[in-house]
Amino acid sequence: MPRTEVAGIAPGTAVGTERSVDVDVTAPAAGACPETWTIGARLTPVGGQTSGTVGIQGSPFDTWIAVTGAQLTLPEAGLYEVIADVQGGVIMNGSVSNAYLQARLFDVTANAVIPLTTRTILLFAATPSASVHTLHATASASALYQVAGPRTIRVEGLKHRDSGTTSGEAIWALNFRFKKVSD
Repeated sequence: MPRTEVAGIAPGTAVGTERSVDVDVTAPAAGACPETWTIGARLTPVGGQTSGTVGIQGSPFDTWIAVTGAQLTLPEAGLYEVIADVQGGVIMNGSVSNAYLQARLFDVTANAVIPLTTRTILLFAATPSASVHTLHATASASALYQVAGPRTIRVEGLKHRDSGTTSGEAIWALNFRFKKVSD
């Protein structure tokens, strides 16, 4: 007579009603009632995505500002791949030197920058004095990020310039996503 034997629990927090597991059962020969069945299981990865935008024209220079709507929660302990595809735009009025827009991923729960995620979206060294330039560019910020429990993370943007006048600064998180890759 067949019986079911459950042996052990996987490390990490992969047990719960919030998770999906794909189960594969190898069917026995027709009419057979084997003593041993072959069963395999694959954890369906946890993931999520969102997007957002923030106009940073009214914010101070060299100050990190949260991108509205670009916030996600990593639901449990584990190693995650986190990626933000970001776009920035700025209008440079007349002579401007060393203007740039940056984005980064920030762990709100830990109050810390996610290491190695700061990206320069747009860098412009100098513009002629009698011109107006509208610039847009994109970049991706990504990392493998290990967390010990649930974490809230977000995209932040910053604007900088050494001299001159800029306006219309904005940062968009076109696609901000995560996928758990291991416990």
